[in-house]
Amino acid sequence: MGEMIEFKRPDGKTCAGYLASAKEGASAPGMVVIQEWWGLNDQIKKIADRFAVAGYRALVPDLYRGKVATAADEATHLMNNLNFPDAAGQDIRGAVQQLKQSSKKAAVGGFCLGGALAILAALRVPEMDAGACFYGIPPLDATDLKKISIPLICHFANTDDWCTPAKVNELESALRQSKSRFEIYRYDAQHAFMNEARPQVYDAASAKMAWDRTLAFLKKALA
Repeated sequence: MGEMIEFKRPDGKTCAGYLASAKEGASAPGMVVIQEWWGLNDQIKKIADRFAVAGYRALVPDLYRGKVATAADEATHLMNNLNFPDAAGQDIRGAVQQLKQSSKKAAVGGFCLGGALAILAALRVPEMDAGACFYGIPPLDATDLKKISIPLICHFANTDDWCTPAKVNELESALRQSKSRFEIYRYDAQHAFMNEARPQVYDAASAKMAWDRTLAFLKKALA
């Protein structure tokens, strides 16, 4: 459904990405989709395809430059070597700028590592109009989080040992002091409950609810 493209980062370097186009054409709203810690694999491409079916031009930047992990230790290594500020301020910002050449509005949404980057991008990508975070929190303090001003929707799992309920509470209280119109939802599920390629954690009911809520949020935020 989609194709690999290259786009320019603000610093002039290039980044590859997977673009899934909507039948609504080049003026459809944009959605930058950020990978889990595995990389630009088939599962995240399918998520982009789903956004395209829902009416969004979805672009997944290849943050790992062609590397894809299949085992957790490999994914940890790739994630730990990722320069988060560069990924948010250059790769993701470049992807948003690419979409906004023809889309009036664009959001950034991500899963796990990508969820953390979506929140970081809310501070580092001025062209971003809204954010969708799925079980990811960046290493930011409350002072930074209070500076977020765009609408956010955030989904977290109650049995998550990375984004624990306590960390979600901290995120929520910081966002309450920001100008962001945000929504936070919690699910009785495990981390990565949206990932249908991982049956041991996938929760179909929670995944459907989070997806439906996200589409309703985007429809409003990108109108």
